[in-house]
Amino acid sequence: MTVAALTAAVLAGSHGPAPSSLSVTSAFWLHHTTRLPGADVTYRNYYVLLRVGEVFGACSFEAGEVDPDYCADASGRPLSDLLADGPLPVRIAALDAYLAAVEPHHLSAQAEEVILPAGTPDVRARARDAAVAGLLEVAEGSKVALIGVVNPLVDAITALGGTCLPCDFNLRETASGLPVSRDMTAVIDAADAVVATGMTLSNGSFDTLLDSCLEQSKPLAIYAQTGSAVARAFLGAGVTALSAEPFPFSQFSARPTSLYRYRQNGPQTP
Repeated sequence: MTVAALTAAVLAGSHGPAPSSLSVTSAFWLHHTTRLPGADVTYRNYYVLLRVGEVFGACSFEAGEVDPDYCADASGRPLSDLLADGPLPVRIAALDAYLAAVEPHHLSAQAEEVILPAGTPDVRARARDAAVAGLLEVAEGSKVALIGVVNPLVDAITALGGTCLPCDFNLRETASGLPVSRDMTAVIDAADAVVATGMTLSNGSFDTLLDSCLEQSKPLAIYAQTGSAVARAFLGAGVTALSAEPFPFSQFSARPTSLYRYRQNGPQTP
């Protein structure tokens, strides 16, 4: 299965109600920056969000890929229109909204809910990254490709006894000084396991990532604000574990919020 095949199946009505019957009630274009205390890197993030009923479809994108004016015409349109037309980030957000509307994360029997505590941005970021790290099964001495660098995940992989192979288009080295590759294929080939951001959906590399891990029988964990319900559709079909964080994301609130962890064999019991 590919993202395009999943989209075609949704448009054909194979995953639930016809997407033409679900309309966008609100559309958002968001730009925010983050620099945590003591950090020397400012993260610049852009999102499109589509609200359908009680859920939001979300997709992060690179600067310039989506114009804010898209919001003017998105609200009120059926999801079928946005799934079939528009920039890739808008199509991913629409697909995410559809799949989340059919099965919200908070109602999924597969999901393990993790409550992120109230607190400052750094407290909440550490809690979020610890929840993601809890999905990782890193054997001593194994090599783990990290596609989309989050520095606490670099540290978590190292603390578990693994060697982190970081890859990112926007960074040259990690906070701990590891060189960051721009070649996703090379780090996957060299790794024993892979952890990747949901932004692989928005930049079009998700299918390549999935195919590489399937062909080489390598476990793939996804951490996703972007397309979290889309990534869930591939659970057990290449994706072995998922941290799904639906909107509102942890960085947009100081109060407790939820993320949902999935494993291909179902939720773990305490």
